[in-house]
Amino acid sequence: MPRGGRRADLTARVGSVVLPNPIMTASGTAGYGVELGGYFDPAALGAVVPKSLSPEAWAGNPAPRVHEAGSGMLNSVGLQNPGIEHWLANDLHALAGCGARVVVSIWAFHADGYRAAASKVAAAVAGGGSASALVAVEANISCPNIEDRRQMFAHSTAATAAAVGAARAGLDGALPLWAKLSPNVTDLPVIAGAALDAGADGLVLTNTLMGLAIDPATGTPVLGAGGGGLSGPPLHPVAVRAVYECRNAFPSTAIVGVGGVTRGADAAEFLAAGADAVQVGTASFADPAACVRVLAELRQWCRRHGIDNLAELVGRAQRANAAGQQHS
Repeated sequence: MPRGGRRADLTARVGSVVLPNPIMTASGTAGYGVELGGYFDPAALGAVVPKSLSPEAWAGNPAPRVHEAGSGMLNSVGLQNPGIEHWLANDLHALAGCGARVVVSIWAFHADGYRAAASKVAAAVAGGGSASALVAVEANISCPNIEDRRQMFAHSTAATAAAVGAARAGLDGALPLWAKLSPNVTDLPVIAGAALDAGADGLVLTNTLMGLAIDPATGTPVLGAGGGGLSGPPLHPVAVRAVYECRNAFPSTAIVGVGGVTRGADAAEFLAAGADAVQVGTASFADPAACVRVLAELRQWCRRHGIDNLAELVGRAQRANAAGQQHS
């Protein structure tokens, strides 16, 4: 039990954003708004992150789009969405109406698209109303840059800086900006540094690993667009390392961990590695109430391990490492 038998205070501080707890949905896994509202109250989470939204509507990739890959999932949805203006006008109000806090995720095929999407969010914030539910913007830069032979923005320091800088300019200080990065690089802290230098207030670590499934009977890819992104439990150790290394490199930066969280203990591991908050994604496909279950399990984990305040858990790995060095 926590000291004195009190319930652990799970208030999460992600940079300037204060949330009642550290658990969020992950973009692309919880629809555009309250689709999961039949399974839990969205306001019970720290924040809801809808599917990533582009400046204009985008149809996404051909079917099939998802494939079971062992304990994980390979997906190639292709960022289908109705466009940021449509979502702001037609979907945000449902989340705001139930009292949810919302992190809006944006993406684009070129840097100017990030500026355009972010400026639309900034205009909505200035107008008030449902936009008061917005607490941050997540720039999903793990998507193809058509100006660089469709290479991902997050695979290049220059492209990362261009996308984040454009989003920062479009947002014009209306909300904190978090950059969602890719694990498919050799030195993630270098890419993260470029994002922070360009104006990101925090990091979301990470997106999916690139993968491919082939039907051996035909020799053709299982997914309609060919390759896809691997998510779920196989991604978890990769994402934990990403969080740990970036927390070591940037001690005061806001970090959100995402990848393969299926249990409260997985969330606790991310927090100990240095994350300030955690997103739950693929687990929601099998269990639509996964987010609130993970939150409940995290509370139980904290109770069993004597955690009174979330700050006692966040960055525990860095503190343990520092203590070990002092005694070596």
